[in-house]
Amino acid sequence: MEYYEINGGRRLVGEVVVHGAKNSVLPLLCATALADGVSVLHNCPSLSDVEASIAILRHLGCRVTREGTTVTVDASCLSRSDVPDVLMREMRSSIIFLGAILARTGEADVSMPGGCELGPRPIDLHLSALRKLGAGIEQRGGRLRCTGGTALCGAEITLTLPSVGATENIMLCACAAEGVTVICNAAREPEIVDLARFLRAMGAHIQGEGSGTVRIEGGRGKLHGCEHRVIGDRIVCATYLSAVACAGGEASLTGVEPEQLAAVTGVLRDAGAEILATAPDALTIRRDRPLDGGVVVRTSPYPGFPTDAQPVVMAALCNARRSSLFVETMFENRYRHVDELRRMGADIRVEDRVAVVGGTETGLRGAAVEAHDLRGGGALCVAALGAAGTTILTGLAHIRRGYASLPEDLRALGADITLHTEQN
Repeated sequence: MEYYEINGGRRLVGEVVVHGAKNSVLPLLCATALADGVSVLHNCPSLSDVEASIAILRHLGCRVTREGTTVTVDASCLSRSDVPDVLMREMRSSIIFLGAILARTGEADVSMPGGCELGPRPIDLHLSALRKLGAGIEQRGGRLRCTGGTALCGAEITLTLPSVGATENIMLCACAAEGVTVICNAAREPEIVDLARFLRAMGAHIQGEGSGTVRIEGGRGKLHGCEHRVIGDRIVCATYLSAVACAGGEASLTGVEPEQLAAVTGVLRDAGAEILATAPDALTIRRDRPLDGGVVVRTSPYPGFPTDAQPVVMAALCNARRSSLFVETMFENRYRHVDELRRMGADIRVEDRVAVVGGTETGLRGAAVEAHDLRGGGALCVAALGAAGTTILTGLAHIRRGYASLPEDLRALGADITLHTEQN
């Protein structure tokens, strides 16, 4: 068994460079399958989800190498169109390979994806959109068998909600569809912008990324390999901002555009932290006095407050003096970290998708807790850093899906966190 031992109550001071974004590098790796050549991705974090994507690419026949944070993919030798169940189950975002494989080979055979259990996340939007592009899709025995070939053609697709994954799948598949595809009510996340920039560097014709309408002109020849640097991970940055807000101190975080974190930094400022954008890719946070709290957080698609940042900000506000209100609109099981925070003395009441985080007079205290999902694991780290005493945190496999160097980064800020491994 592996666990983190975290001795809290220490101010966090220092500087951390935020690694590449998990939610960006995964669709970028999918996109490399479109190229008849070699693509190079820099700033690729060493995450279990990234390794799962690399395993899928290798299964498809691609040659993939990694040197540090640079991953090179030679997709000229891609020779398969199927992905086995064991690889698909590793992560939820594996479904994005569907659009890429279909675009490259004209067919795809994949199983239903896995990932964190955050409640129903149906892929109906993905499938209906691909059907509008001309794909034939048969669902049988938990597998999706898709055909398209030369039948793929551009279409106007209106999403009932701005799904990031569906937007990415459409963008990837539309590159091979003859004619113009227009995505209405498209996701606007920075990761969508990063994917569009990468596809454009490969030779694709895409406009409108970052807005609600994305236009792709497909079928204009083969895409080629390119070189690209992955954007920084805004959710990792939000976690470290929350850690300093919870424990107190002063830290500089570089590698992420401050504008991408405006919703998060706005809440933390309102709660009593001082946050400044000190460069186009840097933020400084200072928290000398106790957090006041008294904020309302409602998750929503970008540029609203990100659901992935809700758990870590909630953890920070458990140490505030006044109560705060959270409304989770994205996932129904996004409060799985609440019971663990209660073990640490947090005052949290939940009814349906609303959580009231009470103010505290005595503060959080260390306890034995377990991460049940990725961002919940980040939240428990945040709480442990601001708690009195020692916290034993298990469930590290979840954390490693999205944090490449969590203990190392926190130690750089002065945290007392140690990885232990016990033989069963």
